[in-house]
Amino acid sequence: MAKKGYKIGVDLGTANTLVYINGHGLIYNEPSIVAFDKVTGKCIAAGNSASLMDGKQHERIRVVKPLEGGVISDLDATKANLLYVFDKLEHINVDFKKSTLLICCPSEVSTIERVAMKALASKMGINDVFIEQEVKAGAIGAGIDIFAARGSMVIDIGGGSTDIGVLALGDLVVAESVRVAGNYIDRQIIKYVKMNHNMLIGFRTAEKIKVALGTVKEDLTDEKEFTYAGRNLRTGIPCRHVIKESEVQRLTARAFESILNIAKKVLQQTPAELAADIFNDGVVINGGGALIGGVKEFFERELNLPVRVAENPLTSIVNGTKLLLSNRGNYLIKPVE
Repeated sequence: MAKKGYKIGVDLGTANTLVYINGHGLIYNEPSIVAFDKVTGKCIAAGNSASLMDGKQHERIRVVKPLEGGVISDLDATKANLLYVFDKLEHINVDFKKSTLLICCPSEVSTIERVAMKALASKMGINDVFIEQEVKAGAIGAGIDIFAARGSMVIDIGGGSTDIGVLALGDLVVAESVRVAGNYIDRQIIKYVKMNHNMLIGFRTAEKIKVALGTVKEDLTDEKEFTYAGRNLRTGIPCRHVIKESEVQRLTARAFESILNIAKKVLQQTPAELAADIFNDGVVINGGGALIGGVKEFFERELNLPVRVAENPLTSIVNGTKLLLSNRGNYLIKPVE
């Protein structure tokens, strides 16, 4: 079968990397993580297979998360992750020379890092490549018409950072970012369990606790519990322990207070006419953090504004690339599906 050009959208997230291809839909959704052989320096695994190695590797294997806190922490690992993704496209018979590539990144990714990613795409034979901020693509994927003469506000709570933006006429008007998001909550859970339970756990276990008990609800009448396993710091022996929802709620609430402060800052910087639109239309919550219990009620209570959680918060960004690929991100042209 002859190869042909495609429109390819990549959500290069801190937690997961997702890929959309026109005509095929979402074809890739795996963790943003890479494993290297320390001796040879070669990439030996990426995505799901590398994620299974995290926290369990021996001295010859180095497991790296390319993005931390919404910024590229390891450019080589980022390149290896993208190469792994591109290799996954081979079965679709993609002609990279005839394809258009859109890479969506956290807002704090630097200009130098953007240039490096474009250069990597060029090495793969993709010359038509451009980069957009995740919050913009996420707003489109959440069903917002950002090309209208009307203000919309999005709070995108990802893995490494929370991006908050007000959009109108096809682009961001006001935007702020804070390195408080899903991974930050995981780190707080690890610290809390160590200090209060005398237990040592890894990031995978902390994430399981967050998913099971993470909430910003005020009413915990029917409090849940979660049993986790780790190493007892007193005995050094692996064992199980129980953590309560109220314990995790305190950690989650502190993180969301930081996000709330940035959201208020964005609103204070928003032009009056756009602020009026937001008062009427409300705020959209996007990203993995949108799945935390009580998020909608928390922001409604604290901002006194209508709040809507995106229908598919985990895939909104990559879904938004579909339309941005239609107009190559040109804010003056409303794309057509």
